[in-house]
Amino acid sequence: MTKWTLSEIAEATEGVVYYAKDETIKIKEVSFDSRNLSEGSLFVPLVAERNGHEYITSAIENGASATLWSDSIEKAPKDIPVILVKDTLTALQEFSKWYLKKVHPKVVGVTGSNGKTTTKDMIAAVASAKFKTHKTVGNFNNHIGLPYTILEMPEDTEVAVLEMGMSQAREIHVLSVLAEPDIAVITMIGESHIEFFGSKSGIADAKLEIVDGLKADGTLIYLGEEPLLSERIDKMNTVKTRTFGKTDKEDLYSISIEPDVKSTKFSVNLVPELTITLPTPGEYNVQNALAALSVGLELGIEIEAGAEKLEHFQLTKNRLEWLEGFNGAQLLNDAYNASPSSMKAVLNYFSNIEAKGQKIVVLGDILELGSLSESLHKSVAESINAEAIDQLVLYGDEMGVVYEQVKEQFSTENIRHFSGDKKPLIDYLRKTVQKNDMVLLKSSLGTGILGVVEELKRK
Repeated sequence: MTKWTLSEIAEATEGVVYYAKDETIKIKEVSFDSRNLSEGSLFVPLVAERNGHEYITSAIENGASATLWSDSIEKAPKDIPVILVKDTLTALQEFSKWYLKKVHPKVVGVTGSNGKTTTKDMIAAVASAKFKTHKTVGNFNNHIGLPYTILEMPEDTEVAVLEMGMSQAREIHVLSVLAEPDIAVITMIGESHIEFFGSKSGIADAKLEIVDGLKADGTLIYLGEEPLLSERIDKMNTVKTRTFGKTDKEDLYSISIEPDVKSTKFSVNLVPELTITLPTPGEYNVQNALAALSVGLELGIEIEAGAEKLEHFQLTKNRLEWLEGFNGAQLLNDAYNASPSSMKAVLNYFSNIEAKGQKIVVLGDILELGSLSESLHKSVAESINAEAIDQLVLYGDEMGVVYEQVKEQFSTENIRHFSGDKKPLIDYLRKTVQKNDMVLLKSSLGTGILGVVEELKRK
């Protein structure tokens, strides 16, 4: 179990220890949530919309054994050790950086507009073929979540797979410099957060910040068929690279793909006789798997060993997961995140599967598209094949654009558009969905379609 002394934490954070009656106290975990603590926890009161220092009483009541502190020392509690620092967030980040160097695992940083969480899960599976592996859990991929993930890492970790997310420029830079990856992975360049960058070129520049902290002998692994990446990386003469994709111009590429309803089989150029099976659907997931296998090769793991682990890897919840519906229908839940490119990809997959009953598509708004929202939603409409789906159900103001684009392709009873209160949407789906139907639900997280998924799961 991970344990730190108060003096180690103070050294890592350039802090000063106060009120420590017993300096041999061992800290086993950190938390910035005063409700989620246990004996041996270090409370980190972050200052954001609310000042975390205000919750110190709750933290102590819930078992905090010590706390970081950047408020006035006169306001600090005197019944637990206090480590006074200049800024609690900076201290959290410096503590994680210190611990990362102490454990000294190989670090794999993963970013990209789409697929980074799935790719992270796949990389961790491949790496586990040879190494004790730790990975980002859930969406803990920002300037707070990444250091927390590092501090959750067991002391015997040999490979740490760290997801790096962003919504603004320089955010990936901060995470990369903190983690100093041995291997950096960029899955693809899409339209996620384009509201803040203005163009895909701006997004490509921001994603490439992942090389800012890359070790001198590190490797950048990326989708070679993405011109926005390749044209920039070609100018980085000092960066060692490895590419993946669909063409023979890449170091690792697929040579056959066999999609199925709930799985995908494919083979690769380096071991063409081997059939690799993914327990998740969608041809686009083959690209994520190629990235993971490329990381494996960089770590000295043969394709065969990585493929065996991929056959049983666990996908993070709410990413393209099949669930049983309230009446025996099958729900394809992909409502955690969305971009135009990911929505088009899952629509293509869903349109090509066989169903005993109806195929019903439920799409919610794609957020953070800014002034490009209308044109990008129209591009999604172009990927809707009315001949391949039976019902189209749209939710949100932005999806009104899609409705206007495709309504003539459907009969009036087979297309619906809802906005605002979700109860009419839920009521309609519970009345419409029948046994043997397949229902795709895809949207940005902020639309709340995950709540609709939960309602459709109820017995």
